Amino acid sequence: MKLVPTVLLLLGALYSIAPVIWLVFASTKGPGELFTTFSGFPSFNGGFMENVRTLNEFGDGRFWKWTLNSLIYAGGGAFLTVVISAACGYAMAKYKFHGQRLILGALLAGVLVPGITLSIPQYLLLSSAGLVGTYWSVILPSVISPYSIYLCQVYASASIPDEMLEAGRVDGAGEFRMLWSIGLPVMMPGLVTVFLLQFIGIWNNFLLPYIMLANDDRFPLTVGLYSLLNRGASQPALYTLVITGALLSIIPIFALFLFLQRYWKLDLIAGGVKG
Repeated sequence: MKLVPTVLLLLGALYSIAPVIWLVFASTKGPGELFTTFSGFPSFNGGFMENVRTLNEFGDGRFWKWTLNSLIYAGGGAFLTVVISAACGYAMAKYKFHGQRLILGALLAGVLVPGITLSIPQYLLLSSAGLVGTYWSVILPSVISPYSIYLCQVYASASIPDEMLEAGRVDGAGEFRMLWSIGLPVMMPGLVTVFLLQFIGIWNNFLLPYIMLANDDRFPLTVGLYSLLNRGASQPALYTLVITGALLSIIPIFALFLFLQRYWKLDLIAGGVKG
């Protein structure tokens, strides 16, 4: 019976990684091979480098412009989300105030609301503010994340002892100083998690930028590659560019995960107080 969970996990891993494997194999094929050869095997005819070269030259480097846009949207949005969520989560965990339970309930209700249902109201709101078509139209709707605030609130409650804050007050530290010097360092593993989840969510977001943006100079990778995919119906050679671009778009996520994993801790001992 102990073998069953292992087999199920292996099947789940294979199911998850199979599309990536196909993407790697398909990106090695040139336009003439993509639909004429078996997709389960890679090509060794130099198709990948040719695809990268063609993608680099397409639209005077349009792909790299989309990549930069995605980095701006995802990086900027994730950073602002961390700042807001850390402050809100810390305040809700360490202060008592009227309406706290009501706010927490509204926060939990917000976690249950699919983000896709808010896209049209956000478009109407930002349109009335004259921000549609700008970078802010994609960044601003992403910076308030109920789940991120709730995660910071839970992490702050578990990792920041009240004794540390009381000691800070005795030493004359202000509330903002305690947040900066005590709260944020202890919450760092949770904040890294929030940043990574939000970065990935914004990086992979399609509908919001698709609704907000009309100028392809401001498209992120998701919308840019989709526009190429639509053009592929009349220009089949573009399909290989879409596949290669999709493969390259995974690299920043993978690199970010490897870079940030050193900030994670397996427990909450860092926030403990010695007896």
